[in-house]
Amino acid sequence: EYEEKTGRAHRPLSPKQNVRKNLDFEPLSTTALILEDRPANLPAKPAEEAQKHRQQYEEMVVQAKKRELKEAQKRKKQLEERCKLEDSIGNAVLTWNNEILPNWETMCCSRKVRELWWQGIPPSVRGKVWSLAIGNELNITHELYDICLARAKEKWRSLSTGGTEVECEDAGFSAADREASLELIKLDISRTFPNLCIFQQGGPYHDTLHSILGAYTCYRPDVGYVQGMSFIAAVLILNLDTADAFIAFSNLLNKPCQMAFFRVDHGLMLTYFAAFEVFFEENLPKLFAHFKKNNLTPDIYLIDWIFTLYSKSLPLDLACRVWDVFCRDGEEFLFRTALGILKLFEDILTKMDFIHIAQFLTKLPEDLPSEEFFTSIAAIQMQSRNKKWAQVKMMLIFDNK
Repeated sequence: EYEEKTGRAHRPLSPKQNVRKNLDFEPLSTTALILEDRPANLPAKPAEEAQKHRQQYEEMVVQAKKRELKEAQKRKKQLEERCKLEDSIGNAVLTWNNEILPNWETMCCSRKVRELWWQGIPPSVRGKVWSLAIGNELNITHELYDICLARAKEKWRSLSTGGTEVECEDAGFSAADREASLELIKLDISRTFPNLCIFQQGGPYHDTLHSILGAYTCYRPDVGYVQGMSFIAAVLILNLDTADAFIAFSNLLNKPCQMAFFRVDHGLMLTYFAAFEVFFEENLPKLFAHFKKNNLTPDIYLIDWIFTLYSKSLPLDLACRVWDVFCRDGEEFLFRTALGILKLFEDILTKMDFIHIAQFLTKLPEDLPSEEFFTSIAAIQMQSRNKKWAQVKMMLIFDNK
């Protein structure tokens, strides 16, 4: 239309010009905005403005190259760190397999092994180390696991068909109680590490987890199934064969601290909380006073941590490292880890009220930095007035009698 009005000759448009004519002018990038000539229906850029845009573009190119170089250096550093980590893990595997595991009894308490232990056990030998460290005081065999599993399957069939027979060994536990326990196991399995999708219905480890928890309820009907057990069993399944996982699971739950919590021994649980508070006040007096002021008691956050051995609260790789040292140091490390968490987030927690502290501690951040986390734990001193954890706990037990 413009050409017709001005009397200019009509020239056929090139494909590129034709596309531009049919589209609204919209620069696709900052580069296009700076360097491309304006559309034909607009005045051309002044020379000064064109020069200014050229300079801006060149500056952008320089900045982009700097960013690319920085990103490349970052990727190179990450690759180097990964290679270094893989080398250290490879060397550690050789050390564990060739030196430590064949001579476990003589080497497990040596300073060298304890230091190596703190750095984290390589995944390929983790299961073996956990089994040896947890031990088998209950003398459970693979055959006993098969027997307990067979009994569990029989009861599942009986309950599913509406059977009412009660075996004499289960005296004190009604069919309704066992059915409720069975339903609770099914429900908890679906909640166990849902992001992994390996323990849920149809997952590769669903039946294995169900079998171990069912077998345990037959092995220890006096304890039965308690919420939180599924997470402990799941972590063991990821690192051990099924029967060995059951052996480690049963022996682990038989430890004094775990038994106190899973049997809900209120008196002993309160003793553990009181011992924890002694070291809490010793290590973090400011935060301890803040918790007291807000009436925030240890049971609000500790119960979930202890019941699942941190496997529900921490990222799985970090939880496994906690388990590594827990297998080395025993129950004391569970409470030391709790204090390490509180120390790591002390500055944040001191600014929160009761509700926000409780919410924060029941759902910890998912991106916890591993080394910073363990540095925080290492800074915790498990000694109060020259008394260690076991001494403080025993003193409190005697005081309560």
